[in-house]
Amino acid sequence: MNLFAVRAIYRFEMARTGRTLLQSIVSPVISTVLYFVVFGAAIGSRIQEVGGIGYGSFIVPGLIMLSLLTQSVSNASFGIYFPRFTGTIYELLSAPVSYLEIVVSYVGAAATKSIVLGLIILATASLFVPLHIDHPLWMVAFLVLTAVTFSLLGFIIGIWADGFEKLQIVPLLIVTPLTFLGGSFYSIDMLPPFWQKVTLFNPVVYLVSGFRWSFYGLADVSVPVSLGMTLVFLLVFMAIVAWIFRTGYRLKT
Repeated sequence: MNLFAVRAIYRFEMARTGRTLLQSIVSPVISTVLYFVVFGAAIGSRIQEVGGIGYGSFIVPGLIMLSLLTQSVSNASFGIYFPRFTGTIYELLSAPVSYLEIVVSYVGAAATKSIVLGLIILATASLFVPLHIDHPLWMVAFLVLTAVTFSLLGFIIGIWADGFEKLQIVPLLIVTPLTFLGGSFYSIDMLPPFWQKVTLFNPVVYLVSGFRWSFYGLADVSVPVSLGMTLVFLLVFMAIVAWIFRTGYRLKT
């Protein structure tokens, strides 16, 4: 593997974050804090505890996951779309850089930015409510796996999109609603039996459940199932990326 090329692309993408710090870090943190304050104040006053955990503390993993999913998709999709938009993607494709190195660079940078943002949100939330992490290693594992998985999804969207408008379709119309309906702000045990079964078809449920378990030992679905579903998503997106480079979809035209 050409580590010099990987490092160069990775550093370029990370440097772009520094140039857009307000948009990349500050804005998502402020939005998440507003979610936290509004939901914690409006709903927390009516729901004292969920599974023995204060409601304010209970929603923290869901808020982190909401930001992690949307930012991973957005960072990766814009990162690969902009070179296509400007035409510099052809210079990259003609350089002595393999497809694997391109994916590792862009996806790695997007995942890194999302993980840093998630940790900042975690630190910010600890100023408002008491937090404890029962399984820190599993917390990091779910954080990294989710960031990488949805950065791969963002990379796919960046290749598929033929306009800036399409970059926002999946995060706004699919990822965000699924996250809100995936148990980010409530336990699915609070739903009627029929809707509990319907909610299990939402893939985000498994991500949020596993991540929350790493904090408080509470899970809506079993942890092995959550981990297995995360790995399935990762493998599916990896297969799609491999197909894109094998066929040249949206890259050679």
